[in-house]
Amino acid sequence: MISHGAITVINAIPCGIGATVGVDLVTKAKFTVGGEGREVVIMNDRNEDTAMARICVKNTFEHFGMNEPEGWELSVDSQIPVSRGLKSSSSACNAIISSVADHISKENGNGFAGTEGTMTMIRLGVKCAREAKVTVTGSFDNACGCHLGGLVITDNENDTIISRSEVEENDVILFVPELKIRKPSLDRNRFRDLADVAMNLVRTAAEDWHGALTRNGSMIARIIGIDDSIADKAMSMGALAAGVSGTGPAISVVVKKDEGRSFLKDIEHTGYEAIVTRTR
Repeated sequence: MISHGAITVINAIPCGIGATVGVDLVTKAKFTVGGEGREVVIMNDRNEDTAMARICVKNTFEHFGMNEPEGWELSVDSQIPVSRGLKSSSSACNAIISSVADHISKENGNGFAGTEGTMTMIRLGVKCAREAKVTVTGSFDNACGCHLGGLVITDNENDTIISRSEVEENDVILFVPELKIRKPSLDRNRFRDLADVAMNLVRTAAEDWHGALTRNGSMIARIIGIDDSIADKAMSMGALAAGVSGTGPAISVVVKKDEGRSFLKDIEHTGYEAIVTRTR
């Protein structure tokens, strides 16, 4: 089973409302029952902690009122860099829970069917992310952006969708440094001081998500102390939007469809891995 990635339009920490746009990066999860142990293999980052994945498996079986098997294996493989603000945890939760639910459905007919089932799955993933302490807000916006795609604006305090709309197809360049930022290290109070600024971005996001992304990214960079000069450079070169995604340190740059690779050739990006993808 799969889920996708997303980029931040509005960080939800300051005011409790967040916005994301889906991107075409994929997380795949495969769950099988058997053997005597419980093994998690994270193919794209074998040093990554497996606690969140194990919580997802446990909570999915509990959701359906079933005992967790004594033996199972879970493999997760993702195109999304971990702990860089690109929604790797939300995407992984979605994919893992969907994979476990698919196994359960084949065994006894239970599962997450239809729109209501999809939202139940997303909320279960948010619960797992909170339990694993890999999120500050619960990341309902991230989970929705990853699985539903488009522009999603959410109330993360109540895990509800305020609005969702399709977006035009743009290329997205992700500039990913080696540095990882873990969520428990963040001082939430510094974000809360900018609640009014964030609410102003919420009011404009549905009509101008490019502008909201750029202004939000600059705001978050200042709070955390991230060098976002590559975002400024991208905007001076004609990018539609550019800024820190999530709590960083990755920078997302949105350009016109089919211009991503040529844009990348023209911008100096020493110190960053560059990933070219697109909105979805």
